[in-house]
Formats: sequence, structure tokens, C-alpha cells
Amino acid sequence: MLHHALRGVKVVDLSRILAGPWCTQNLADMGARVVKIEHPERGDDTRGWGPPDLAAADGGASMSAYFMACNRGKQSLAIDFSTEAGAERVRALAGQADIFVENYKAGGLRRHGLDYETLRARNPRLIYLSITGYGQTGPLAQKPGYDYVFQGMGGLMSYTGLPDGQPGAGPLRTGVAVVDLMTGMYATSAVLAALRQREHTGEGMALDICLLDVAVALNANQGANYLVSGQAPRRTGNAHPNCAPYEVFACADGHLILAIGNDAQFARFAAIAGHEEWASDPRYASNSARLGAMDTLRPAIAEALAGRPRAHWTQAFDAAGVPWGPIHTLDEVFSHPQVRHRGLVQTAAHPVLGELRLVRNPLLAGSPPQCLAAAPPLLDEHRPDPFA
Repeated sequence: MLHHALRGVKVVDLSRILAGPWCTQNLADMGARVVKIEHPERGDDTRGWGPPDLAAADGGASMSAYFMACNRGKQSLAIDFSTEAGAERVRALAGQADIFVENYKAGGLRRHGLDYETLRARNPRLIYLSITGYGQTGPLAQKPGYDYVFQGMGGLMSYTGLPDGQPGAGPLRTGVAVVDLMTGMYATSAVLAALRQREHTGEGMALDICLLDVAVALNANQGANYLVSGQAPRRTGNAHPNCAPYEVFACADGHLILAIGNDAQFARFAAIAGHEEWASDPRYASNSARLGAMDTLRPAIAEALAGRPRAHWTQAFDAAGVPWGPIHTLDEVFSHPQVRHRGLVQTAAHPVLGELRLVRNPLLAGSPPQCLAAAPPLLDEHRPDPFA
């Protein structure tokens, strides 16, 4: 189990918003002591990103749901490091730390003496993680940017959305800040690898993780499709570019996701749909053929599924091993028996706000509930010495 894997590891966290805090929350969930350095007056910007907010019973304190999503298990210390006294306080903490995380513009902390070179002179074993929009070098290194920008710039929005010519067509972002979240995950992996490397070398290192790099990497098979074919992918709505049928279809009383991954699954699906002939039809017999013939296969599948309720199809698909999935609202997600069985909602007790419900980190599957991370902190809750 991983909930104690980083016990004894100390992290100074100067990151804000989502990508950096997502990384440091992972570290806290695995047992690291994470000290979140915040502005003395406003704290992390996301403290104000409500509603919704969770308020104390007496109305004297509150916390935005957004902040709660990415800051559990941390300790908060308010320091104005624009002053020399404040900067020296942060430098002193970094001198005790294993990891230092920041997401200011490239070179932005140098004027405060909080850059890697300065901190390394005090603590050669320090792992210094910088998260930026465009990286530490290059023509755009000084330019700021948010997740939404990189969903567009990295290509994701160019093939996400309804196809051209359909009502509502056009570029579409994802419903959550996926580039921020994946940047946090790449950053977590980089920090863990750097800790492992330090075991061999005795030296820390600087890590340069940026949202643009992650956005480009997130293209995954779509990026590989382009590099192989030379053709930029187009928007295909809910359809998959490499598998078919692999999209949303309407039943008599709702929708389901049909996720056919190979020809044997398609043959079983065709039999259940009452069209065994599809499996031997050269237009549909192979995945590559189906990809080129969805203009005729899609309406035929839609007609077949529309005649019966979802429960009929899903029971038959489960019995035959045909992959499918529902489209849940979040109330359905958190009440689902499998989600409940996996313990994906954890409860944390906060001394002021009371009981908080949070989503458990998937890394901690199997960990006992009492070992899960503590509640997110109030601003400056852990003064004066969080590393004591």
C-alpha cells in the first residue's frame, strides 16, 4: 500500500491553481509532509473559486469546493516572500526539504532568491520542480497560459467536438482541465523518479515540466495517427478514430456507449442486434473495413438499438461479453455500487469545517480508511513551524 510510501519526505509547495497542487496532493496522499506556502491575504487563487463553498456551522470560515479538490493532506503557511524576511523564511524551509514545487513564470522567483541555483547552494539534495505554461526555455518561455489555452494550442480541441457541417460543430474543450491534471500526474512521476535517482547520486536536480509539452503528448494515438499518415485528425463527435463501432447510441429510453474493440466482439454484437450477417459482410467484417463504412453501419446500428430499452441491450451485452457503458450524472456515479465498493468517496474531519467528503486518490486503492489523507487546510492553519 502506498499511503506511507513517502513518509519522512518534506515538500515545500509554492504552486497554485491546479497542475502543481494536483502533483503535491499526490505526494501528500502518499505520506509526504507538504507545506503549502500561500499569500497572507488571499491564499491560493482557488480559495475564491466558488461557489460552491463549504462553510463552518458558525459561518466563520469557508472553503471552495475547487480548492478542496486538489489540496487535501497539506499544511498551510502564509508567507509574503516578496519581502526579504518572507523569502528567507521560504529559503530556510527549502533547506530542510526534499522537494520544492513552484509554478511561477520561468525565472520569476530568481529576484526573491528562490530559484534552483540559490536553493541548491543551501541544499544540494533538493529536487526542484518548476511547472510552467511553455517551459524554461524557448521563444514563449515568458508567456503565461492556462489549461484552456493548451487544449487549443496542443491540438486537443481541433478534433474534439461535433463534425463540421453538423449543428453545434466547432472546437470543444473537455469538461475538466485535463491538461492541468495530466501535467500534475507527469510531474508526480518525475518527482518520484528524481527521488529514486537521488538515492544513487546523492544529488537533487531541477525538473522542467510544462503544460505545452503535456498537451502535445496527450494527443497519444491521434498524434501517432498524424505522424504516420500526415493527415490531421478531424472532429468526429463521439466516434473513435481507430475503432468501430465505438461511440454513443440511443436506445428506446436513453443512451449507452458501445465500445467494440475487435472483430469477435463485433460478431457477438451483431448477433444480439439481430443482424448476424453484418459479421460476414465484407464492408463490416474487419475493424478497418468498419471504419470506412460507418456512414452506412452507424444508421443501421442506431435503428436496431432504438427499438428496445437500455436494460434489454445491456443485459444481453453483459451475457455475451460485449463492451458497453452508461453515461452517468455525478449523483449516479457516486451512488453506483462499484464506486461505493471501491471506496472512492472518503471522509475527512476538519477541526473547523467539520466532516468533508472528498474523492479518494486511485493510487491508494486498498488502503484502510484511517490511513487516508487529512482534510485540506484553512489559510495559515499550520503556523508557526509545519516541519516541526
